[in-house]
Amino acid sequence: MKYNLSDICDYAKGKINVSVLDEDTYISTENMMPNKGGITGASSLPTVAQTQSFSAGDVLVSNIRPYFKKIWFAEFDGGCSNDVLVFRTKEGVSKRFLYYVLADDTFFNYSMATSKGTKMPRGDKAAIMKYQVPDFTYEEQEKIAGLLEALDKKIQLNAEINENLAA
Repeated sequence: MKYNLSDICDYAKGKINVSVLDEDTYISTENMMPNKGGITGASSLPTVAQTQSFSAGDVLVSNIRPYFKKIWFAEFDGGCSNDVLVFRTKEGVSKRFLYYVLADDTFFNYSMATSKGTKMPRGDKAAIMKYQVPDFTYEEQEKIAGLLEALDKKIQLNAEINENLAA
């Protein structure tokens, strides 16, 4: 059985004062790395008084040009630009499982197929919430996320070893 994405998460709606943010706690599409590469420090902060907030455990996805596959599992609380979608799990859903559902290339392909615009396509927020996700129990979600997280850690370790060898 499958569910709509809206059955397991919502878009977070909170605001945060920009004055409490810095280059390490502000996320925009510019400091999200392509191909699921995480984040870097921001080059600047917005000039508005408030921006969208996110919490540790949320999943942030760049909504501009989904084909760049910019996604990050929030490790701390902060603020982000309005071009970043903040997904927050509903009760009974594994946060890491949601991350892996959204990190799947199938999700990014769906987001592109339902996007609006050609030069700088943006994901259609309503269509995104209709994305089909598999139905697993919380225990199954945790098990799947745990296996995928272990693989990600091995990949990261291998990348670091390769960088050291190149140096």
